[in-house]
Amino acid sequence: MVDIPLTKIAVVGPESTGKSTMAQHLAHVLETVCVPEYARYYCRNLNREYTLQDEVNMFYGQIALEDSLTPLTKNDVLVCDTTMLTVKIWSDHLFNGTPQEVTDEINARKYDFYLLMDIDLPWEDDPLRDFPEKREHFMNVWKKELEALDASYKIISGTDAERLRNGLDAVDLFLGNN
Repeated sequence: MVDIPLTKIAVVGPESTGKSTMAQHLAHVLETVCVPEYARYYCRNLNREYTLQDEVNMFYGQIALEDSLTPLTKNDVLVCDTTMLTVKIWSDHLFNGTPQEVTDEINARKYDFYLLMDIDLPWEDDPLRDFPEKREHFMNVWKKELEALDASYKIISGTDAERLRNGLDAVDLFLGNN
């Protein structure tokens, strides 16, 4: 883990809720780096059903990506398009459990503020997205997981520009830039 004093903002939530768009927007406005979701790169090249080992590989890939981009951070803020908590949620759902190494890192690697993206956007088909019928279930799982971490988070809803504004307003308030 790279040890640079900064504020880490994580954009998380169920599938097809605008996480990547929000993370990129925040990084642009805050003039800093956005750590993309490693799983999208990993799964794009996977020509089979993924396994628990793939979840672990995605976990380590996300850590490496975050650690490699952290030194490029500007303005003492790092924006992350998802966290290792995503691996836990998917591992629990698909494989009925999470490897201990993932759980240990989730507890050790802290994020200062989370934007939990609401499910009020229409589902957009994408070959890398699953379970459109379970968005409400996953929204509840995300809330439960964030509360278990005693995480500071805000649910972000709205469409298009309103959603982006709501996310930025929440981050500005958290950072004290209001």
